[in-house]
Amino acid sequence: RQLQCKQAMASLKAASGLVATNSTGFRCPPPFRPVSSVCSTSGRAFHARELVQVPSRCSIVMLAKKGKGSSAVDDTGSKSKGKGDKEEVDVAKIDKEAKADSEDRMKKAIVVLGENFNTIRTGRANPAILDRIMVDYFGVPTPLKQVAGINVPDASTLVLTPFDKTSIKEIERAINESDLGINPNNDGEVIRLSLPQLTQDRRKELVKGLSKMGEECKVAVRNVRKDIMKKIDKYGDAFSKDAKKGLEDAIQKLTDTYCKKVDDMLKLKSEELMKM
Repeated sequence: RQLQCKQAMASLKAASGLVATNSTGFRCPPPFRPVSSVCSTSGRAFHARELVQVPSRCSIVMLAKKGKGSSAVDDTGSKSKGKGDKEEVDVAKIDKEAKADSEDRMKKAIVVLGENFNTIRTGRANPAILDRIMVDYFGVPTPLKQVAGINVPDASTLVLTPFDKTSIKEIERAINESDLGINPNNDGEVIRLSLPQLTQDRRKELVKGLSKMGEECKVAVRNVRKDIMKKIDKYGDAFSKDAKKGLEDAIQKLTDTYCKKVDDMLKLKSEELMKM
């Protein structure tokens, strides 16, 4: 390896007209800018005024000094980033993606809220009120809709027909343990749920539950804004103050819009629930 390095350095010296020094091994005469070169085999450093193809197994990497960092250029002419080089950032692309990601995640929060609202019974028979009930089916928690068919014969009755008759007792137990406040009627073949009229006190309790769901959705929407801005902060100076402020304002506007949607949904559902 030492012989290979000596051959490479001798060839480089002959090709570029380098002058020997005591400190670095070689230096180039002015007006050429010194370029540090490193032999990957021995790790010895020397200077060259240009990249020279050396017929040797030694791989020579030219390190051109640039500011506080450096760019490494191998014998194929490709460059790698040095410590001081800043990665180029497409601000416009990041801005667009951040807005799209924010709106998509906020929409999903609204969808989940709507699904949760549907599980609150309002006095009329609605199969959606059973969406959150899980049945212990052979030791596996399973959504009720996957173990029984649900029919609505009239405005105040739900009829559940188990796909597997042996699971009817587990379905009955799951309904009794839920917060529906309905006593199931099991005849061995189907389960009938008769929805009683809601009292005024019960309606007020349900409205409180709706308000809690709405507030949780708002928190989720605000967390989206917070998460997006944290990601933008990681880019540091790549975003100018004006660009960052513009994006922050746009995300805040989205946040306000979706929080307003939560309030509208909550108001509509509460009015529906309070109707006698």
